[in-house]
Amino acid sequence: MSAASIQPPKRLLFGPGPTQVEARVYEALGKPVVGHLDPYYFEVMGEVRRLLRHVFGTANECTFPISGTGSAGMETAVANFVEPGSKFAVFANGFFCDRLTEMGKRQGAQVVRLEKPWGETFTADEAAEFLRRERPQVAAFVHAETSTGALQDPKAITSAAREIDALVIADTVTSLGANAVNIDENGIDIAYSCSQKGLSCPPGLAPFTASARALERLARRQSPMVEWYLDLRLLLDYYDGKKYHHTASSSILYGLRESLKSIEEEGLPNRVERHIENHLALVLGLEALGLTMHVKEGQRIPNLNTPQVPAGVDDAKVRKYLLDRHGIEIAGGFGPLAGRIFRIGLMGPLSNESCVNLFLGAIEEALAA
Repeated sequence: MSAASIQPPKRLLFGPGPTQVEARVYEALGKPVVGHLDPYYFEVMGEVRRLLRHVFGTANECTFPISGTGSAGMETAVANFVEPGSKFAVFANGFFCDRLTEMGKRQGAQVVRLEKPWGETFTADEAAEFLRRERPQVAAFVHAETSTGALQDPKAITSAAREIDALVIADTVTSLGANAVNIDENGIDIAYSCSQKGLSCPPGLAPFTASARALERLARRQSPMVEWYLDLRLLLDYYDGKKYHHTASSSILYGLRESLKSIEEEGLPNRVERHIENHLALVLGLEALGLTMHVKEGQRIPNLNTPQVPAGVDDAKVRKYLLDRHGIEIAGGFGPLAGRIFRIGLMGPLSNESCVNLFLGAIEEALAA
């Protein structure tokens, strides 16, 4: 590596994230930095908030990007709305449900879980029976489980949660920007995401939204917030009241603005349909190579595909071959799926016919090798 400059290798990011970044986003990242209280910063922030409402599918005023990765968004949701001694229900079918569980325990909540094997989703009847029995104050689920490739129907959970007046937290880390999230239509109270997956931006921001109903519940919170950095009321004082809270990055905000503008210009329905079409083409190609998908048809995340590793194949060697020979990055499974699945992202600028064909040719070669 030269002492004068840094030259990262060129990669095709077909993994679960970070994903490929568009040229216009890279260009925006190089624009001059302004201060975190500069009028121009708040001008850009205002546009980003408007664009995030559109992508989230919500009218929530409390919508903004948190300075941090998707896990910061997750902890903001749990820390603010899950109180010590309260009951917190988690729909557990993957790694990030386990992370929600851990965060709930650290808040001193009584965590109850409805568990299914990694890769399966929950039916409305299963959710209703669980929630009516447990009667939690807050319930949480992962919309698109990055560790498995499974896409959960939100209404299967939110309908029953409304019956018992429970708030619902949705993890949209992998789904936002490539899927129809429809926060308001689906009855989701609190949701968070990240910048580096379906939004095709570098990591560093966690889009977040909370409904008026959720904020009313927060205003009645009995116990003090332990976390300072992720205290939602302090963050709103910053984003709405322009009171200093932390030194937010204008650079990554510029990048997010460009990625959101590209989605607006393409049209969100068109972008969602594009990801579905290329997902179906990829699945057909993988199946033609003899691979079987881990998740049932109709429950798959369009932008994160999880074919099973064929018998006798070393997934680590396949991934190394793709990286060394083609500059293609994909990921393997972990936890109970370690060595059993590939995790193949097809997001943003890589979700097109030519990239699908390029990838299928490369993985066919790698499997043969």
